[in-house]
Amino acid sequence: MIFTADLCDEHPEAAVLELELRGYGALRGFDGPVVTLSLYEDNSLVGQTLREPGEGRVLVVDGGGSRRCALVGDNLAQRAVDNGWAGIVVHGCIRDAHQISTIPIGIKALGTHPRKTQKRSEGRRDVPVRFGGVTIEPGDHLYVDPDAVVLLRSPGTTGSTAGS
Repeated sequence: MIFTADLCDEHPEAAVLELELRGYGALRGFDGPVVTLSLYEDNSLVGQTLREPGEGRVLVVDGGGSRRCALVGDNLAQRAVDNGWAGIVVHGCIRDAHQISTIPIGIKALGTHPRKTQKRSEGRRDVPVRFGGVTIEPGDHLYVDPDAVVLLRSPGTTGSTAGS
């Protein structure tokens, strides 16, 4: 595991998410290239994306910070493991926290909510997402540990990582 404090020491250009997310899942740290989703209270695209081979990537779900339903539950967490995803970062909520705590994946989210989403097949994939003062683009490399979520810009992406 690469520790975010060491990464920030070595790479002063790294962006640090200015939003405290709680850790779920049995893994406390993970990293990988990013796949982004932008959606609101509809996890159809999350399920669809996690059916694909993860190849060590990190799924970043910008759920608009909604705390009215959960975007990831134990079934999707297990699907992520089964398909080789490194981890999931959710700007929103998860559910089934107890079950997820036993699944060998790292998940960061704002919190938990027991209600599932509506299925409207809405959302966008592979678009820049912005939360916690950081713009995250597909292909950027995300590092997560108990301290922080840190982003290193991928060569070829130009988005700003600072400010709100």
